[in-house]
Amino acid sequence: MELNLEEALRYLGIKGFPPEELRRETAAVADRLTAALRPRYVYRVFPLSRAPEGAALEGSGVTLPGETARRMLADCDQAVLLLCTLGAGFETMLRAAQVRDMAQAAMLDACGSAWVESGCDAAQEELQARFPGRYLTDRFSPGYGDLPLSLQPAVCAALDGGRRLGVQVAESFLMNPTKSVTAVIGLSDRPQPARIRGCGFCPMAESCPARKGGKSCAS
Repeated sequence: MELNLEEALRYLGIKGFPPEELRRETAAVADRLTAALRPRYVYRVFPLSRAPEGAALEGSGVTLPGETARRMLADCDQAVLLLCTLGAGFETMLRAAQVRDMAQAAMLDACGSAWVESGCDAAQEELQARFPGRYLTDRFSPGYGDLPLSLQPAVCAALDGGRRLGVQVAESFLMNPTKSVTAVIGLSDRPQPARIRGCGFCPMAESCPARKGGKSCAS
């Protein structure tokens, strides 16, 4: 598992080629983070059925409403719920960095976003190895497209995220620890096209609260 430095720089808001000094400083922050913490994740695979309310993950208590889930899972008979987190240790590191140097703290925050995404990538690779001959969709998260963020509590409950990973969901539907991600991945017998191509293709791009904060729904 490796932290994608280019992703970290993107989370920092860097476009094009960053100054070499900034790249070196961000890489050093990334090295400290990856030496101290590793992403942890849990997932479960559920049979998938269609209901008037949306795509139902049988036995999970989770139904995914809307066009995004319908499109993403159109060819699937199973779906995976995934939760990945850097845990409370990241919050401790970030608070300490904020006291010392806000620029370093911003780099650490960006690296944390990239590192938790690396954990999701590792989970997806594990799933592919567990299900040879099956095809995975792109993963997508509550808050992407028209999939409501209000699904977070149900997804975390289905995965027993509080007990297993220490992840809680606030009334605002944001997760604590903050570097935590939930996602859905479909499983199909047919090859799946890449459907998620960034914020420019998301129907919520103009009103997305994550974009207003300089991030994406994955961070």
